[in-house]
Amino acid sequence: MIKPRTPPGVMELLPRDQIAFQRMLDVVRRNFERFGFVPVETPVFELTDVLLTKTGGETERQVYFVQSTGALEQGGQPELALRFDLTVPLARYVAEHEHELAFPFRRYQIQRVYRGERAQRGRFREFYQCDIDVIGKDSLSVRYDAEMPAVIYSVFSELGIGPFTVQLNNRKLLRGFFEGLGIADGERQALVLREIDKLDKRGADHVRAALMGESFGLSAETAEQILAFVQSRSSSHAEALAQLDALGTGSEMLNQGIAELRQVVEMLRGYGVPEKNYAINFSIARGLDYYTGTVYETTLDDFPQIGSICSGGRYENLAGHYSKSHLPGVGISIGATRLFWQLREAGILSTAESSVEALVGLMDESRLPQSLALAQVLRAGGINTEVQLEAKKLARQFQYADRAGIRFMVLVGEDEAARGVVTVKDLRRQEQFEVPESELVAALKVELEQQRAMQDR
Repeated sequence: MIKPRTPPGVMELLPRDQIAFQRMLDVVRRNFERFGFVPVETPVFELTDVLLTKTGGETERQVYFVQSTGALEQGGQPELALRFDLTVPLARYVAEHEHELAFPFRRYQIQRVYRGERAQRGRFREFYQCDIDVIGKDSLSVRYDAEMPAVIYSVFSELGIGPFTVQLNNRKLLRGFFEGLGIADGERQALVLREIDKLDKRGADHVRAALMGESFGLSAETAEQILAFVQSRSSSHAEALAQLDALGTGSEMLNQGIAELRQVVEMLRGYGVPEKNYAINFSIARGLDYYTGTVYETTLDDFPQIGSICSGGRYENLAGHYSKSHLPGVGISIGATRLFWQLREAGILSTAESSVEALVGLMDESRLPQSLALAQVLRAGGINTEVQLEAKKLARQFQYADRAGIRFMVLVGEDEAARGVVTVKDLRRQEQFEVPESELVAALKVELEQQRAMQDR
């Protein structure tokens, strides 16, 4: 016998946890669509030369290649590889369908991606990403950058996972500041950006030591100036604007970064994002080099140890490897699998009730037709219903419903049928009541609505 076991780095859930995860994805999808984003799906694998558009990089060293048994026998090189994110497939998709799409192109994508992560707790090799992007043709207004925090606010408000803050910055602003310190080389700036992005994770002492180390060779004075700058945080809308004013003027790059970030912050009020849910954080840089302007990271106020739960930013040319067209864009991504796992570990999310709301019991084999008919009435009324198809002892039927997380047990015996009523056992409240069969759907709907109202509080 082969021992049944899952490979490391996957999240396989029991049904009630899977329901909770699916509901989280449903909330994300619903809010993406509310903002006018349309769905796209791309294949789980791409042609290798299309997917691996550049050499090196940590992510691309984690790629899973795909090879058929026939190709293996012939000793051929793998032509296909599993996608490691949704951005590269999006770039290929937009370039391939450029003349069929309406721009700005607003897409959302909720699919699995694959990375050869080192096996460790909370890190996954197969995981869901939930992405939105707005892609422009030739140009894209910075106003779209302000829309991203509005979507983030909408998603996480409905998820109800506690207070959160969307932290904002602009890489042009950072690069302009570095120019003023004499750090003008683009590659050197990129290294400094990656280092200061670690400030909230590793602390000021680590970043200071790194900046003054051999890799950077910055003076103690320059390192302190950088740390003083990137530790700036705003606590209100007015303070965010005041901090931008305090930067004054400088290089063209700095001035442009300040102007763009100001416009984003000012527009957030128009989008209805409360000021307690966003802040300027000059240490946010995002490690990926393709970000060129606005960048975002979202954190839970009460659980900072979880880290960013949604991130993204502006990039200048999405499909430069596949098209001569200039296709700037802005987007955000939610790593749904890791987020769900972290929220469950922190006790923020709990196991969901079953999506089955009622179980029609079977007290006697002869009553199966009536049970099936009653289930049809419940389903037609919008209540998810299962039927017990074999007559068993009532205790066993109740035990099954309770273990499966089904709230209502519906029973019609000979006595109930004669009186035109139905017995309902509410397994959650441990209460039992009778209701006329004609009023059963309405009665259960009232109970379910009360439950949803309590959950929304």
